[in-house]
Amino acid sequence: MKFIFYTHSLISDWNHGNAHFLRGIMRDLIRRGHQAVALEPFESWSRGNLVQDQGEAALTNFATHFPELHAEIYGADFNHEAALADADVVVVHEWTDPALVSEIGRIRASGGTFTLLFHDTHHRAVSSEGDIAGLRLTDYDGILAFGETLRERYLKAGWGSTVFTWHEAGDDTLFRPMPEVDKRGELIWVGNWGDDERSAEIIEFLVKPAKTLGLKTLVHGVRYPDHAKQALQDANITFGGWIANAKVPHAFAQHRVTVHIPRRPYVQNLPGIPTIRPFEALACGIPLISAPWDDTEHLFRPGDDYLIVQDGEEMTARLREVLSDRDLAQSLARSGRETLMARHTCRHRVDELLTILADCGTDRVTRKLVSMEAAE
Repeated sequence: MKFIFYTHSLISDWNHGNAHFLRGIMRDLIRRGHQAVALEPFESWSRGNLVQDQGEAALTNFATHFPELHAEIYGADFNHEAALADADVVVVHEWTDPALVSEIGRIRASGGTFTLLFHDTHHRAVSSEGDIAGLRLTDYDGILAFGETLRERYLKAGWGSTVFTWHEAGDDTLFRPMPEVDKRGELIWVGNWGDDERSAEIIEFLVKPAKTLGLKTLVHGVRYPDHAKQALQDANITFGGWIANAKVPHAFAQHRVTVHIPRRPYVQNLPGIPTIRPFEALACGIPLISAPWDDTEHLFRPGDDYLIVQDGEEMTARLREVLSDRDLAQSLARSGRETLMARHTCRHRVDELLTILADCGTDRVTRKLVSMEAAE
C-alpha cells in the first residue's frame, strides 16, 4: 500500500519530536514492502530553525542517516489532489495548516478512495483548545491520539467519533544499546527548554542534583535562553546544543544514567502520555529516572523499568544510588529495554496502525489488507 504522511517536517527534528516517530514508522512500513512518502510545507518552522542554527549542511544529515526515506516539500501551488490520487492511506499531522486540513478532507469526501487519518501528538487539545476545535475533521475516517486521555478529550469535545489511541514508540533499529562505546560521562539529558513548560522542573530535577553530586553532565537541546545556559554553566554542566536524533543512541551509550522531565501540560492535563524520549532511552538500555509522571495506561513497570521520584531531593538520592550500585543500574537497563522491545517499538505501532485500518479503512484499503494476510 502507499502511505502519505503530512508532517510538519520529516527532514528536521529541531524541536520536533514527531519526526523521530514518523521516521521509525515509515522505515518499518518500507521494510514490509509498502510505499511511504512524507509531505512537508516549504514554510516549516522546525526546518527553518535547523538551518538557521546549524546551516544547510544539517539538511544533508537526514539523507545520510535515513537514505530510504523520502520527503517532498510543497508550496502554495502544490497540487494535493494529484499527489493523493494513488494513495491508500493518508495521515495528516495536527501541525498542518488548518486550511490544508480542510482541503484534504474535501478531497476525501469528493471521492478519494484513500483512508484519511488525523494524527495528534501534542497538548494543544487542552493548552490551545481553539486551535483543535477549529479544525474541520468531519471528513476524516479516524483520529490517532497519542494517549488515552487525549483520545477521551476528542470524544468528549465532539471533535471525532472514531478516535484511536496510538502512542509513540522507539525505533529499535536505531535506538539500541552500544556496549562497545566507552563511558565519558555520568548523567545525560536530551530535551528542549521550550516555552517555560518545565523550566522550574529542569532546575529542580536536573541542574541542582547534578551540581550537588558533582556529576559530569551533558545536556543537549534547543531554545535555551541565556539565563538557562548560565544555570547550566554554574552547575558545571556541559551544554551541547542541538543533536541530530540519529546520534542520540551513541550519546546515551557514553553516559551512565539519564532522566525524564515531562512537560507540565502533560503531567497536569494529559496524564499517561510520556512523549517519545523515554521510549528512546529505554530502547538504548540506559538507566532512567523520572520526575513525577503518572503512567495511567500501565505502559511500563515503574520501579523495575525506571525509577520515579517526587522532588529534587529524591532525584539526588536516586542518582547517587544508580551510579553507585552496578546491579541496580543493570537491572533497570535490562528491564526497561525488555518492556520496550516487548510492547513499544515502531514495529508494534505499525501492527496497531494496520489493525486500525482494518477497523476504519475504506473498502480499497480493507481489500488490500485481506490480500496481504492471505499472502502471509
